[in-house]
Amino acid sequence: MSLVITRSSASIAKTAMQAFFMLLIALSFTISAPAHAATAKIKGLPSLADLVEQLKPSVVNISSETIVKSQSRRGVPGMPGDPWSEMLRRFFEGQQAPPGFQGRPAPKQKNTSLGSGLIVDSEQGLVLTNNHVIEKATQITVMTQDKKRRKATVVGRDPRTDIALLRIEKKEGEKLPAVKLGNSDKLRVGDWVVAIGNPFGLAHTVTAGIVSAKGRVIGAGPYDNFIQTDASINPGNSGGPLFNLSGEVVGINTAIFSRGGGNIGIGFAIPINQAKDLMPQLRKGTVVRGFLGVSIQPVDDALAKALGLKNTKGALVSSLVTDGPSAKAGVKRGDVVLSLDGKAVESPRALSRMAARIAPGRKVKLIIFRNGKSMNITIISGKMPGPEQVASASGNTSMGKKLGIEGQNLTPEIARQIGAETKYGVLIVSVKQGSPADKAGIKRRDIIIEANKKTIKKVGDLSAAIKRSNKAGNLFLIERRGATRYVVVEGLS
Repeated sequence: MSLVITRSSASIAKTAMQAFFMLLIALSFTISAPAHAATAKIKGLPSLADLVEQLKPSVVNISSETIVKSQSRRGVPGMPGDPWSEMLRRFFEGQQAPPGFQGRPAPKQKNTSLGSGLIVDSEQGLVLTNNHVIEKATQITVMTQDKKRRKATVVGRDPRTDIALLRIEKKEGEKLPAVKLGNSDKLRVGDWVVAIGNPFGLAHTVTAGIVSAKGRVIGAGPYDNFIQTDASINPGNSGGPLFNLSGEVVGINTAIFSRGGGNIGIGFAIPINQAKDLMPQLRKGTVVRGFLGVSIQPVDDALAKALGLKNTKGALVSSLVTDGPSAKAGVKRGDVVLSLDGKAVESPRALSRMAARIAPGRKVKLIIFRNGKSMNITIISGKMPGPEQVASASGNTSMGKKLGIEGQNLTPEIARQIGAETKYGVLIVSVKQGSPADKAGIKRRDIIIEANKKTIKKVGDLSAAIKRSNKAGNLFLIERRGATRYVVVEGLS
């Protein structure tokens, strides 16, 4: 039997062959498509490995030793510094000792603090860090990335901004890898940043994040202007660099906001421009600031309306230092400072930072607003009082030295920023170890609101309220973390 292929059968066969080839083509696209899609998905954030490898040698770990005299312990078991002793010390702090616990003096002991730093001068071996990392240190050791431990000495430091400059030992002719300092003013919220430091003693730890905010005021000092970042910063990161993606230092990691002592995504860094302004003076060992001699406050909507201002920019003069630079030049209480040396004043804190940069003895021009009109006043800048003088709007500053404190007048603006309940008083900036204030238990960030039942609104009120030869001691009412307590200060004469 012969096979006969009819026309219709040939057509069917042809159609079947075409379908088969179309299926093969479709399968080839189906198989190849995911490969292209996967390649597209891989595109994203670049690796920071090359950048980090370049930057790590310029970051150092800092260990500082301090000899301290421990507070008396109430029979707490364990050796000094162990977690159990520390927990109980905090539990009984400021409370009456339970029955059976007897106080006993504690010997002097050596405390070790860990921090970070950045090499800023390769030939001289200069390292920039936080002042609180090396404050009161009896010995400072710096470890570079090559694991070499080198002794370091303090060249200059500035407690007001928490910046310090160290010099580390090195061989003659040896050059250390130094960082490149960037321009923190150009930072924008959302920019990527990288932190390198020594958190919890874990050397050269690298973390990354973004700039969360700029110009943050956290109550750390009179010149707060912090960069906020969510790059992980923990204890030990203090003094370490915050880099941009060009490998330039834009900040010095300084503080964290934390409920339990660890990172929760809110860290703060000092803008590097602030450090650059101070570097020439730090190299000489002393920081000297300009001084206008005014107490200032912000202008709110109600004040702007009452004063006839168009907006809330500027700084309202609330008081003047007697015979200070501004008083001598004719500035009056109630004036609003709009401009200093040709630059607009946005807020009181901005004016404080601007005035501090002016060299003492230099003539500067103020534009002030008074009685509905703007006017020009020329001032000869004074010299900012030192820590031992205790910033005061008037009168005797020796009482701060006798107490062993550095303080500043608390204003409603500062009170709001640090979450204080009281609006006026003396905010403690620092307490000298072993001073009458230290022995009484007064701490940094406490607020003195009364002394011997007399209201304290400014530093100058302390001299009038304190009895120097009072055998019963001087009764202080202070606010600490929103709660008030009485303390007795003895040893004043």
